[in-house]
Amino acid sequence: MTTTPAATGIPAYTESLPCKTASARPARLLVSTALHVWDLGALVEDAELVVTELVANSARHSKCRLLRVTISRLSGDRVRVAVIDRSNALPQPRAAGETDEGGRGLVVVEALSDRWGTDMLRWGKRVWAELASPDR
Repeated sequence: MTTTPAATGIPAYTESLPCKTASARPARLLVSTALHVWDLGALVEDAELVVTELVANSARHSKCRLLRVTISRLSGDRVRVAVIDRSNALPQPRAAGETDEGGRGLVVVEALSDRWGTDMLRWGKRVWAELASPDR
């Protein structure tokens, strides 16, 4: 785990992980740690679900060897959770049927975050979601 004040001055925690669904656990620990350090514990549950879905999508669809998880503090009560991979394939929200066992990840991300999106990079993409603390 790396902590970075970044060139922008925005505090961030980041970690590279294997591009596997099992990486959701260390990603949740990273997010939880950052939020507790920043005294934003009210966001932990939602942010953990968001990062789990973003890691799962990357692991299922990118075929990369590694992914990078980042949580940045944008302001006193606002954070951005992001997963970066080397795939250029955009995430595609879909309508899952009642009996489907998957396909709801981006719906969950949208429901739990204030906003979410994708930044295309020269060598891949960053899928992110922003959450704001209800306590502040």
